Amino acid sequence: MKRGLGLFLLLCCGMLHLGRGLSCYKCSDYTGRCENVHECTYEDSCISLSEKGGKTIRQCIRYTDCHYSRLSQMFPAVSDFTFRCCSNNLCNSSNAITMATPLATLVGMLLSVWCWI
Repeated sequence: MKRGLGLFLLLCCGMLHLGRGLSCYKCSDYTGRCENVHECTYEDSCISLSEKGGKTIRQCIRYTDCHYSRLSQMFPAVSDFTFRCCSNNLCNSSNAITMATPLATLVGMLLSVWCWI
């Protein structure tokens, strides 16, 4: 009985995390160090836009705006750039480490509890 209740509570806690929005780093600098985190809307993705030989801009951006022609209009002061849009939490970091998805975290927690019992 206690095991079933424990698994149910663990599952409920994991599902609460699934409802959160996307988190992206938000900064504009030359160092590549970014610690500011911003919560995005459901229409957003994260972007890392790097000016050739210059600064890098990280922020939330609408997923539909993630193409070169639209970005060149949005950032007219940046003449030549590369960019990467992604849709995992904090995926626009300088080292581009992909964070574990909430579902993978939940499965890992359930497996560890299951093995513990």
